[in-house]
Amino acid sequence: MPSSLLLHLLFLSFLRFTSSVPPIGVTYSSVSTTTSTTVPPPPPPNKISTTISALKFTHVRLPDSDPSLIRSFAFTNTSLFLSIPNTFLPALASNRSHALRWLYRHVLPFYPRSKIALISVGNAVLDSTGEDFTPFLLPAIRNLHLALQELGINKIPISTTFSFFSTITTAFPPSSAQFQQPAGDLIIKPLLQFLQQTNSSFLINLYPYNLFRLNSEIPIGFALFQDYPFNFRDDLVTGVRYFNLFDMMADAVIAAMAVVGHENIPLIVAETGWPSGGGDAGEVEANGVYAEMYLKGLVGRLKSGVGTPLRKDGLAEVYVYELMDHDGVDKEKGRKWGILSENMTKKYNVEFSCGAKNFGLTGLLMVVVVVVGVFAASLNLGQWHLTSKVEAILGIGEVDGLDLDGEGLMGAVTSKISNAVLLICRGIIAVICTRKVSLNFRICYKNKLADRKSNLTSDI
Repeated sequence: MPSSLLLHLLFLSFLRFTSSVPPIGVTYSSVSTTTSTTVPPPPPPNKISTTISALKFTHVRLPDSDPSLIRSFAFTNTSLFLSIPNTFLPALASNRSHALRWLYRHVLPFYPRSKIALISVGNAVLDSTGEDFTPFLLPAIRNLHLALQELGINKIPISTTFSFFSTITTAFPPSSAQFQQPAGDLIIKPLLQFLQQTNSSFLINLYPYNLFRLNSEIPIGFALFQDYPFNFRDDLVTGVRYFNLFDMMADAVIAAMAVVGHENIPLIVAETGWPSGGGDAGEVEANGVYAEMYLKGLVGRLKSGVGTPLRKDGLAEVYVYELMDHDGVDKEKGRKWGILSENMTKKYNVEFSCGAKNFGLTGLLMVVVVVVGVFAASLNLGQWHLTSKVEAILGIGEVDGLDLDGEGLMGAVTSKISNAVLLICRGIIAVICTRKVSLNFRICYKNKLADRKSNLTSDI
């Protein structure tokens, strides 16, 4: 029947406009390698996996790729994001046998019982202050990818993780962001081509706290997702209004990828967070109150399912840094980034589980469309049932000149009402489908690329 077809189409439209919430994961760094006698030993792996499950995290990032930790997540359906330390890069780049050796130790004994979903070759390699590992990065990534293929493993993508501050030229306006040179041309652009070919993701460490500390003009509320009057920044090129620093930094990365022609590669935030304490006495913003505000704002923003202003699909995954504080082994300047204290007690009242589906304003409008559409369909259904009953009683399809199959007064009234309602539905869907920001974004970057090409030609 036409009415059932209508209901089916409306239901499919509703599913189309509900958006998946990006998985929210957590980083756990093992401290077993420290030589300090004051640092307590790390909790046993089984306790770590149990704690992470209790916190309802479905994704975990393991920077050390500790085999005992990987084993502890077997049969848990927890998605694992492994990392290879920077010091391993020279060996991985020199010979594929080293890549195979690493896989035999960290992947083959556990996969697929442990759900290894992603491997990052190195972390913030461009930030290295000692030995320069950048010449080894791309060869190491290629060797590991080929080694996985040699072992018949084709479902674990390979990438590397960058730091925002050593990779992106500016955060505002996002439309002006580019990759820093010479790394942009020598490393990042070839990497993006590799990621495109292998269906992998671009990984970035995103810390609004650090950018807030560097720029005194950024209001604290803007960094903490607070909804204050005039708490926004406008990008005059794209016409986008930003209400928080996290979205602005994420769109700066997306814009930089767009400049080099890879705006559709998925973006994963490998690290983000806010410290609850700092080693520097001047870091008054590193406190538990602000840390909880940031985490609640971040989770609420991601659960909205809206995406970023320049990417309606939003981020692919986001990982909170980190699971627990470590005395003496904090990431920088003694800052404490953990969502748990050293004794594994909760520091914040934040619900990290995000559910399977969510929808914001778009989804709400689609609910209206579905309800109104069902009403329109019910008119036709009611007419059909009434017609059938009268025909059954009288044995005819036409009574006193009224065609009960839809040609007479009854059919005309219900048909016009349902058509009017469906016209309203089409109008709502048309409004939803209008993506002015995305259009402005594409036009903006076409113009920018044309300007840069003309500038290069004139310089030559």
